[in-house]
Amino acid sequence: MLTDRMGQKLSPSQVAKKGANRLRNIWLDLLLFKLYVVGYIPFHSVRNFIYRLAGIRLGAGSTLHMWARFFQPQNIHIGADTIIGDHAFLDGRAPLTIGDHVDIASQVLIYNSEHDINSDDFHAVESPVTIGDFVFIGPRAIIMPGVTISRGAIVAGGAVVTRDVPEFTIVGGVPAKEIGQRQNKHPHYRLGRARLFQ
Repeated sequence: MLTDRMGQKLSPSQVAKKGANRLRNIWLDLLLFKLYVVGYIPFHSVRNFIYRLAGIRLGAGSTLHMWARFFQPQNIHIGADTIIGDHAFLDGRAPLTIGDHVDIASQVLIYNSEHDINSDDFHAVESPVTIGDFVFIGPRAIIMPGVTISRGAIVAGGAVVTRDVPEFTIVGGVPAKEIGQRQNKHPHYRLGRARLFQ
């Protein structure tokens, strides 16, 4: 009788299910490696084309700068006129929705899966992340699973966001707390063209 990594006995149907899951994970690893290589192409239009082929829904005029990394690209939806900086990490293990006219700076990490540290098997728990229109997220910020960052909110660089952020609120720190309010409550700007070779 076969057992899992926890020593639990597995039925033939469980073995088949685990085998199919292993094959899906190998396919996903190969896809993620291809997207890793694509991140080195110095033309955002080429990268965007390939990211769309991989299942990322990317709105008109939006750009991901070089060296972006992903989990489960088919669960990632990015609106129009959004710019995502270099070395960003976008987790699609649960739905990740990013709105229109969103500016995400370099090295931002967005997670929607984490381990249950109190469970016997340390299993993953997934929660969707939603980022509203006209949000700005500063460099090296970390967005944790289950968070909603509402329209027009600002996340300061280096912040760790563990709770929802209300509209037009400015948050910073670890964990992120309100540090101010955005004065412009009716943004209507466009972010403009991304630089050609980023």
